[in-house]
Amino acid sequence: MTRYQKNILISEIGESGQQKIKNAKVLICGAGGLASGVIFNLCALGVMNIGIVDFDKVELSNLNRQYIHKTSALGEFKVLSARKTALEFNPVLNIKTYCEKIDENNVDELIFPYDIIVDCLDSIKTKLLVSSAVIKTDKTLVHGGVDEFFGQVCTIDKTSACLACILPENAFSDENNTKKGVISPCVSTISSIQSMEVFKAITSLGEPLKNQLLLYSGLEQSFKKIKVQKNPNCPVCSK
Repeated sequence: MTRYQKNILISEIGESGQQKIKNAKVLICGAGGLASGVIFNLCALGVMNIGIVDFDKVELSNLNRQYIHKTSALGEFKVLSARKTALEFNPVLNIKTYCEKIDENNVDELIFPYDIIVDCLDSIKTKLLVSSAVIKTDKTLVHGGVDEFFGQVCTIDKTSACLACILPENAFSDENNTKKGVISPCVSTISSIQSMEVFKAITSLGEPLKNQLLLYSGLEQSFKKIKVQKNPNCPVCSK
């Protein structure tokens, strides 16, 4: 009650809303830059049941934006480093780690125990795979992406346009996308918006970013919403 009193004092949340937040089960796909902000925000919000899936280890080049990892964690698996930092923030959290790569063989099993899935991935192929798995269920996916000074967020479920409806056809293969840089403040901005979308999905407050893509430009400090709709010929969700 004391730790989350500032949440509870908001009339739309109250004790009942905080209980929903406490009981929610959220899986974070990825343990890098976007995940750093999402994990911290959800822990601070009061989400007690969190899963983190990633197979990478912490590298020095990660630390310009992946602030959940410390310099002392170099060489450690990211999921273990992220869990350790989160538990230092709140030792009573229930955090499960999955040190594996998401693929066709494990995606359904990974998302099954969770209510909300957060896309903090950097592989378009894996993003599409997770989106496809989510729309077959009653779960919610919060998608996020960042590139240089730009970012995007949307929320997806089985009633909305899926990620394959939104992304252009030439983006379906990672081979068509060379790796680019990204700046930390842009990552923090997008991860905060993703966290807010998770909060809205848990509490049913506000309007989720369903069937709309929120675009952010850090250089212009501008946001733009683009309406999207299901593609009747989408190979993933049209059926």
